[in-house]
Amino acid sequence: MTQAASDTDVTVCEVGLRDGLQMLDALFPTDQKLAWIRAEAEAGVREIEVTSFVPPKLVPQFVDAQQVVEGALAIDGLTVLGLVPNLKGAERGIALGVHKLNFVMSVSRTHNQKNVRREREDSVADFARIADLVRSQPDGGRPQLLGGLSTALGCSYEGRIPVEDVVRYAVALAEAGADEIMIADTVGYADPISVRTAFKAVMAEVGSLPVSAHFHDTRGLGLANVAAALDCGVRRFDASLAGLGGCQFAPGATGNIVMDDLCFMLDAMGMRTGVDLQKLVAVREIVARNLPGTALYGGLARAGLPTRYQPAAERARMPA
Repeated sequence: MTQAASDTDVTVCEVGLRDGLQMLDALFPTDQKLAWIRAEAEAGVREIEVTSFVPPKLVPQFVDAQQVVEGALAIDGLTVLGLVPNLKGAERGIALGVHKLNFVMSVSRTHNQKNVRREREDSVADFARIADLVRSQPDGGRPQLLGGLSTALGCSYEGRIPVEDVVRYAVALAEAGADEIMIADTVGYADPISVRTAFKAVMAEVGSLPVSAHFHDTRGLGLANVAAALDCGVRRFDASLAGLGGCQFAPGATGNIVMDDLCFMLDAMGMRTGVDLQKLVAVREIVARNLPGTALYGGLARAGLPTRYQPAAERARMPA
């Protein structure tokens, strides 16, 4: 699924189980990961990135990738994603049957070298090999392939990233076989103007290929950047419950935009996500119980829904 379903206006993808947990030393129990996934799917979140297919010796948090994927795939109606750093990771994801592979490279040359230890052109070549592998799969067992562009809107090492670089690598991934392009503000450098500039430039070059967004809230502009991307026509966004996450190459950076706040903002704007806001906030209890002492963010969880609030789906059914 690369676009919002017919009964929704915007698709939200939970990335907390991967992006939110990857930097934590404490292992989040497998059964509790699955409880989190089931509860959030029950709340109406239809896409969840459940793990990363990196070597367990590098990120022990994902040593249970197989069990988590198998449990997630048993949930009816849920699109299950896995992050793949390379061809070997893609082979694991395909073998386990994930619905979507999320391949990420950095537009920043320095960040790409530090993160995956290779040049950007080498990452594009690896993505092309993954795309060939995906195309070779039989009908019915072929996952969608997301081409993610990390640090597209700023880098802790290089500062602002030239828009022409973002466009060049977006086109390269599109031509190699991406089903969707993801533009990511990995370290929270973006502002609404830079978002509009970059997204419009990319969307003008990749045609009808869906373009989605991944924002961090490092400097408090995450939801403002969502609004800017909405203006450009973006209809799929990553977020993490309670704002978990960060980047090991961005000291002081906070996590992803808060899933609960994102869903509330979209709903308040009249855009249906399919998410029950109260059920979603309740899922935070699972995270809080398993991550004592970890900062959890979110205005909706703190203040609650406004008095006499009507969800977007209810308003859509009301006569004009």
